[in-house]
Order: sequence, then structure tokens, then C-alpha cells
Amino acid sequence: MEEQRSSPAPGSAANPPAHAAPVAHSHRFYRAVWHVVNVLLFFSVLLAGYGALWEYATHRYLKGFSDAIIPPMASNEEKIQAIVDWMANGPGRQGGGPEDFAPNRNPIDTLNYRSLLEVCGTATNAFVNLADSAGLVARRLLLLDSRRMATHVVAEVLVDGRWIVVDPAFHVIWRGADGKPLTREQLANPAVFSAATRSVEHYLPQYTFDRTAHVRLSRIHGVGTGLRRFLDRWLPGWEDSETLSLLLERQSLATLVGAIFLVVWFAALRVVLRWYGERRLGWPTVRIRNQFWRACRVFMEAAG
Repeated sequence: MEEQRSSPAPGSAANPPAHAAPVAHSHRFYRAVWHVVNVLLFFSVLLAGYGALWEYATHRYLKGFSDAIIPPMASNEEKIQAIVDWMANGPGRQGGGPEDFAPNRNPIDTLNYRSLLEVCGTATNAFVNLADSAGLVARRLLLLDSRRMATHVVAEVLVDGRWIVVDPAFHVIWRGADGKPLTREQLANPAVFSAATRSVEHYLPQYTFDRTAHVRLSRIHGVGTGLRRFLDRWLPGWEDSETLSLLLERQSLATLVGAIFLVVWFAALRVVLRWYGERRLGWPTVRIRNQFWRACRVFMEAAG
């Protein structure tokens, strides 16, 4: 008689449950995501460390630069005048420019190349960074045409509760007939604007203050206009922040802030993934602090 073969029991190794394959696939996908997030977190921490060192070096450089050209007991207005005088008549600087003459937001470059100090955008970059190092509150101001395209870039400095306008490219503090510094609201008056600018050589009449902005989001094609509407509605006055202006004018600070954001984001994502893996998939993970103490113990044992 032919021997009858028995069928494998359900759930045995020869006949795994129907849900085993999807579960195994979920585990593989989870582990891949877990490792990717950990790698990204690691590089974010490295970037934050690099950004911190870069910002520290930039801050020290700017502080030494401002201390060298600004009298220690000067008033705020005298500090501004000292900066624009140095930009106009300071010591000789390198005549060329960086290898790629792209928009430069590194103040160490903008302070050391004559060609960059002759361009309104990079001249304003140098001024805003020096003003910040001298203890002044400064921000950039874009002058726009009817199409909301930037025609010129100047700076605003908070002095005695007023945001007075400084033009680093033309090395002037805009003043009225009474000699007092002018604000952008005052310069929007055609008569005041004409009286203030008529004696400045090569100043173009289209550099008016009729339309201004601190940040031009229209450069972000597709989403810039919608993003501005959203921010104007939910964060009124967001673009008036001098901190935001400094972020846009200092690459090292922007790198540091961006890296810190990435560290927080990936660390939070790692916490969520760890919770999901332990609670939903039953996949144990080793916490960072346990890995740290384990590494410390291994190091101490090797050293002993």
C-alpha cells in the first residue's frame, strides 16, 4: 500500500502563515528607513558642528574688523558714518573678486574685494554684518520697480526708535534739508527724495522708495507669491525681522540655523520611528544613550 504523506501543519516552517511575507517585507522596509534616518541625523550633527565653527570664525573676524574701524565710544550714528566712510575710503582691498562672481553672502569675501563693495547687494551685505558686529540693529531694504523687481539694495538701521536709511553702495546716510537722517517713509515723498539725492553723483532716479520689501519671495518660482500671502496672513510683519535679514546676509549663520533645524527634525523622526518599531512591529532598537555608555565602557576597558 502506498504510504500516505501527511500535509504540513498550518503555521509550520514548511507552510508559513499567509501574513508572514507582508510582515517580513514591512520589517525590511522599516529597517531601511531606520538606517537612512540615522545616517541623515549623523550628517546633520556634523553639519551643525561645521556651521557652529564657521559662524564662530566669522563672528570673530567681523568683531575684530568693526573694532578696528569704529571708535569705541561712538554713538550709533557715528558708528554708521564710520562704516560708510571706511567703505568709501578704507585701506586697499583686493581688486578682483571670488572665482565665481555669483551672489555672495559671505561677509569675509564682501569686505575684502573692491569689486563686491561696488555692487549694491554685496555692499549692503558687508554693511549689515559690520553693523551687527558693532552692536547696531540693521536690515536690508530692496527698492522695487512696478513689476516688483529689485532695482537697488540699501540698508535700514534702528537709531533712536527710527529706521533710518543708509546706502552702502553710494556711501551715504540719506538726510533731509535739516540734516536729520531720513526713513523710507519720508523718502517715499518725491520732494524729499529729490532734495536728498540730487547731490549724489551717478544716483539713478529710478532708485525710488515707492515700493520696497525686505524679502523678495517672488524669486522662488511657483510658490513665492502664495508663500508670501500665507506669511502675511498668519505672521504679519515677518519680513521686518532684522534676524531674518541677518540670516539672508550671512552664510555661516544660515548654515548653522538650517543644520540645527535638520538635527531637530531627524531626531524627532527617529523617536517616532523607534516608537513605531517597538510598539507595532516588535523590533527592538538600541537607544543612543545606551550606545554611548556602551562605547564609553569599551573605551575604558581598552584604556585600562
